[in-house]
Amino acid sequence: MPIGISEISIEQKDRLLSKKEGHFLDFKAMEVKPARLTKHLSAFANADGGELYIGIDEKEYPVRFEWRGFSTPEDANGHLQIFEELFPLGTDFEYGFLQCEGSAGFVLQIQVVKTREIKYASDRKPYLRRGAQSLPVNEGAPLKKLEYTKGLTSFETELVNIDIAEVTNSLPIIRFMLEVVPTSEPETWLRKQQVIRENKPTVAGLLLFTEEPQAFLPKRCGIKVYRYETQDAVGFREALSFDPITVEGCLDEQISTAVLTTVGTVEAIKRLGEGELENITYPKEAIHEIITNAVIHRDYSIADDVHIRIFDNRIEIESPGRLPAHITVKNILYERYARNGTIVRLLNKYPNPPNKDVGEGLNTAFAAMNQLGLKSPEIVEKENSVLVTIKHEPLASPETVILEYLESHESITNETARMICHIPLDRTVKTIFQRMIEHNIIEKVPGTSYRWTEYRKK
Repeated sequence: MPIGISEISIEQKDRLLSKKEGHFLDFKAMEVKPARLTKHLSAFANADGGELYIGIDEKEYPVRFEWRGFSTPEDANGHLQIFEELFPLGTDFEYGFLQCEGSAGFVLQIQVVKTREIKYASDRKPYLRRGAQSLPVNEGAPLKKLEYTKGLTSFETELVNIDIAEVTNSLPIIRFMLEVVPTSEPETWLRKQQVIRENKPTVAGLLLFTEEPQAFLPKRCGIKVYRYETQDAVGFREALSFDPITVEGCLDEQISTAVLTTVGTVEAIKRLGEGELENITYPKEAIHEIITNAVIHRDYSIADDVHIRIFDNRIEIESPGRLPAHITVKNILYERYARNGTIVRLLNKYPNPPNKDVGEGLNTAFAAMNQLGLKSPEIVEKENSVLVTIKHEPLASPETVILEYLESHESITNETARMICHIPLDRTVKTIFQRMIEHNIIEKVPGTSYRWTEYRKK
């Protein structure tokens, strides 16, 4: 596949050179050996993706970057050959040359996305991007942690050194068998499901079917619920309404109890409305789906609980572990990947499973918030956890959203307006457009009509 050449403006070049190297960006001179550069490509792929530019020099005192590219694209063939062997051009890696009038040579730009699998450098070691550094991942615990993060292995399959009777003769498994598979015996069925191996239960079996998995995996499988009577960015002890509530038990019970506890706590919050105190309302579907998602997709190899923090103006749900495999904050709503596949599959067998629509939980949460006129949840990936925040903030008016869209776009259609304003009906948007036309805010684009009618700022 040929490598493309893109012409950029002087302004674009200057903006590029003004950037600082960091977690997602690295500049390298042409003289850096390709083998050394593979460490940076491995590091980006194993972390969160990023961009590597080859043909940019770093000058000291003061630190600045200067464009000095390859004389011809063919001069980069030595680099591309080794890159193609380890990081083939395609979905995860994109290669291209940049040139700019008045600047020396062609700069090779490599764009990397977070990959599903671990990528190795030419020295057969994996690397990980941390800030502006590409650090080696050593054998043993560090490599195992990366495998968990990538989803290549899952802690849920690890064996737990306890008697299998803890899962074969517990109240959760007896109740489950009577409701789901009454014709089979617990131990026989559990072995077929691979949650008993070598006469030991797996972590998944322990979490799903023991009465108190927290007794065997302390600080790895509980839920903490906090109520802070404040709107501050961070909760503090003096703002706690009550001692944190610890939710334990098998996963099915944990999820239902945590949802009931959270909903009950939220319904007790009041704020001043039009002359009187009124309840703050969040969609229960959103709370349920986000808590379920946090419990079933968390990284159980990390010794920490799921934390639910209820503030006066928001709910924060933080689950241990980074997003697995190729999942990112940007693609999480339409990409699918289950870190704990066994937990997800077996929970879905319950008569009233907490994860009814497998893979659609967060989509349901987003839709529920929008239908109630509230802003979508915010998802942030932290160093060792994922934080989802549900804010009690109303959506902007449709007119405001449309005008904000037209600040960066020449025109808008009814279909686009329905999507960005979360309005399902075509006629509702037509009424909004008509009202904005009557107030001389927007106008129809000449030559467009019917379903293809476009509108622009007047």
